Amino acid sequence: MAEQTAPAPAAEPSKYDDYDYPTTKDTPQSGHPGHTTPEQDAMVTELRTLLEQDGYTRRLDTHTLLRFLRARKFVVENSKQMFIDCEKWRTEFKVDDLVQNFVYVEKSKVFEYYPQYYHKTDKDGRPVYIEALGNIDLPAMYKITTAERMLSNLVVEYEKLADPRLPACSRKSGQLLETCCTIMDLKGVGLSRFSSVYSYVKQASAISQNYYPERLGKLYLINAPWGFYSVWSMIKKFLDPVTVEKIHVLGYTYQADLLGQVPKENLPKEYGGECECEGGCMLSDMGPWQESEWARPPKWTQPAPEEEHKQAPTAIENVPTEVITAPAPTSGTLPTTGGEKASGDAAAIQTAPASA
Repeated sequence: MAEQTAPAPAAEPSKYDDYDYPTTKDTPQSGHPGHTTPEQDAMVTELRTLLEQDGYTRRLDTHTLLRFLRARKFVVENSKQMFIDCEKWRTEFKVDDLVQNFVYVEKSKVFEYYPQYYHKTDKDGRPVYIEALGNIDLPAMYKITTAERMLSNLVVEYEKLADPRLPACSRKSGQLLETCCTIMDLKGVGLSRFSSVYSYVKQASAISQNYYPERLGKLYLINAPWGFYSVWSMIKKFLDPVTVEKIHVLGYTYQADLLGQVPKENLPKEYGGECECEGGCMLSDMGPWQESEWARPPKWTQPAPEEEHKQAPTAIENVPTEVITAPAPTSGTLPTTGGEKASGDAAAIQTAPASA
């Protein structure tokens, strides 16, 4: 029997690596925490040093930097630019204030048209994210909410995926988990209206590919209509081959595939599972992040060291009073957020794990 090679010793943790959950995944994956080469460790150090020289002091932990490096194929200069662009966007979008103060009071009404929610975990222990596009009616939705608030909710859910959801799942599974399992339901999405839905998905997903890289574990596109496969051939052009391998396009007989990845007791009944949460699965937010044994207060509830003595941020207005009279955009699309071709795990098709 061939002798197995022992994994290379992990790089020394930096002062930014303040983790209270497992830091290594059981399955070896090159470039992932606990499974890096000395050359990759050196790139992490180089990237961190360059960013420190430019004055950055937050989000410089090893796990975060590795995600940006993987997203840019371990080209340090490209990863640095991606990180800088992300930090600029976070400041302009006021992400740190948003995650603490935004309340999506109209969520239940918006979900009547566009459900987007996390619900329990798959067989690998990752959060399951479910999104249904078939009832999207942007003019009707814009009478309930605004494009800006929809994007704000998207961002908040991404932040909550990073903390507390993934850390809680990592604690429960006993290994590092950095991605989620996404189920995107295309039932009712006909070709006649797909152009507006696709535009929405593509524009919203720019946030994912540019600012939350390497968050897609698996993506199941279910109830795909007969014409979707030709559309999928176009969508694939925007995606990295690594991402394409994670995507499974399924028709109307998808249940066996889903149950192969998601335990029956965790999958909502409408998708072939057995779960029927009180009040509905889509509004329950059930998962390890709600279980006292695994949940911890997210770190974004704690002030950053340089902000500890600053005045608390002003609360963000939570009631969309202006939307009653606001006209719906004639194009049926959200504002363009830009973005280049998805690299690594950009998941350009995914609007959120809101949340890839």
